[in-house]
Amino acid sequence: MNKPWILTLALIVIAFVLGVQLGGNGDTPVAVISSGGPSLAAPAQVPADGLRLSGASKAVAGAPASAATLLVKEGELIQDAVRAAEPGALIRVMPGEYHETVYIDKDGIRLYGVIEEGRRATLDGRGILNDAILFSGNNVVVEGFRIVNYKGNGIMSQAGNNYEIRNNLIKDSGVYGIFPQLGTNGVIEHNIVSGIEDAAIYVGMSDNVHVAYNEVFDSVAGIEVENSRHVIVESNMAHRNSGGILAFITPGLPIKTTYDVIIRNNWVNANNTPNFGAPGSIVSGIPAGTGIMLMAADEVVVEGNIISGNQTIGILSLDHNTAAEFTNITIDPEVDPNSDGLKILDNVMVNNGYDTIEVIRALALAEFRTGSPDILAIGPSRQSCIVNRHRYVTVGLKDFGECEASNTAGIGNYLLPPVAPRIIAPGERGEIAYLGICSGCHSYTGRLIGPPVQLIQAMYGDDAQALADYIAAPEKKWDGYPEMPPQDYLDAETRLAVADYMLSSAR
Repeated sequence: MNKPWILTLALIVIAFVLGVQLGGNGDTPVAVISSGGPSLAAPAQVPADGLRLSGASKAVAGAPASAATLLVKEGELIQDAVRAAEPGALIRVMPGEYHETVYIDKDGIRLYGVIEEGRRATLDGRGILNDAILFSGNNVVVEGFRIVNYKGNGIMSQAGNNYEIRNNLIKDSGVYGIFPQLGTNGVIEHNIVSGIEDAAIYVGMSDNVHVAYNEVFDSVAGIEVENSRHVIVESNMAHRNSGGILAFITPGLPIKTTYDVIIRNNWVNANNTPNFGAPGSIVSGIPAGTGIMLMAADEVVVEGNIISGNQTIGILSLDHNTAAEFTNITIDPEVDPNSDGLKILDNVMVNNGYDTIEVIRALALAEFRTGSPDILAIGPSRQSCIVNRHRYVTVGLKDFGECEASNTAGIGNYLLPPVAPRIIAPGERGEIAYLGICSGCHSYTGRLIGPPVQLIQAMYGDDAQALADYIAAPEKKWDGYPEMPPQDYLDAETRLAVADYMLSSAR
């Protein structure tokens, strides 16, 4: 263990010792029955008529806008059908193998992989292609595909509203399995995603998203909610990842908040896979063996989950200042670094923290805690609370009060009736392209997958055309970062607009 790590550990332990509580206040524990207590109310930002309280499958894309149907058979190109389709058309793709990237920039397209006797339409990148399916249109449905062997993304939504991503099998598709970015009103359900280098399902800078009935495993992060609001993650299976379910604020991105996130009724088991994230990336700092991790996110509810067999910790909450000691996070002065308003309601927690890391052992020792830790909170956390704390081995929760509400039964989801399509004005093209595509890998100052925008600005100066050319046909320029995949599916005008935005105003 190196000397900086020892110093960090010592400082954290000293801080805990100064605020130590010796075993609580000695009062007899009072059990709160989750099913019979008061329920949390839906936030004011979500209209009551937008809540749908029943049904195992959600629909937000609206009714089909056209009766037109196009059929794609093995040996044909799916992209040719997309080019020929009018907005609102249904494209049915027959079982077989397809080796291409599909880009949808029209509204209302429904892309269905036909399943016959278990055989699916399989998009196979052969380890060469970067992305399988990208869409920037609104009211898009992607359903029924098998996606394997891509280097970048399985399915990525780029600033589209009212999307549904359902019933897909995604394996070894690179950095992200399913990655909606900068959209409002989305459903991600009944997908199986594995073997992903960053997050199997990654909700980035989005609002009103429902993530349910998915299985995510053998990835660095199972499900990650980043810089997003009004998101429910429920009834998923997250197992054999490095970290099961995460809710973050990543510094340096244009959207500065994560709040109103409910993580409930998930099975979060044995997320002990050694972390194989890109060296230096934020997710590479997730301790392997973490069940649920919250970082600088506010108003997050953790309820009704079965959290078991995670060797480091069941639930971990920390602030940016602490995280900066363990990862390459660069503090963003525009972001509140603390996780406030957390609500840890009833969860089943079994056999977590049984082989935890040295830092957590030291923090538990500073509070004279014995046994394997279930829940750890590091850093300030205002107005946070917990129900039935006596059931768990907790560390750092002395500032957590008792929750007044005991469940979220009154909140079905945060989905809305179909919202207006996103209209991109000509002057916004560069900004929207950056937010919807580039910001998933590049923050302004910190390190994500690719280099920070500040480094790109220093290299290219005012030469937007040179950067636009690089976006279309990149070559490796920076040591320590993976080679950027080509973004040549974007037209030349969009590439130039995003390059100009990145060099002048992306902050």
